[in-house]
Amino acid sequence: MPRILLVDDDPDIRDMLTFKLANAGFETYSEADGETGLAAARELKPDVLLLDWMMPRLTGPEVCQRLREDPETADTPIILLTARAQEADVQRGFATGADDYISKPFSPRELVSRVNALLARTGG
Repeated sequence: MPRILLVDDDPDIRDMLTFKLANAGFETYSEADGETGLAAARELKPDVLLLDWMMPRLTGPEVCQRLREDPETADTPIILLTARAQEADVQRGFATGADDYISKPFSPRELVSRVNALLARTGG
């Protein structure tokens, strides 16, 4: 069962996505801010990491960049989730090492499809 770590400061989004991902057959974990998310990603070694962009303590791009700089977590597949949909934001997200970028609002079905596609590409 693929392991998914969701890091988002909005408890309603965390609860809804955790429920949807679990129903889709994923082992799900969640954290509420970038700092605890970074620590959990290093400990859990998830098959996919879902990161909100705007969070307290560390932003999604900051977490992404730190994971990419660490040889232990450099290959972790990462999807950024964000309301920031300007072209410059998308470019910045990919520049920090994200594998995919999903603009809010999005459907949970789209998220599950993107997670499955990323797992297929990365062999997870």
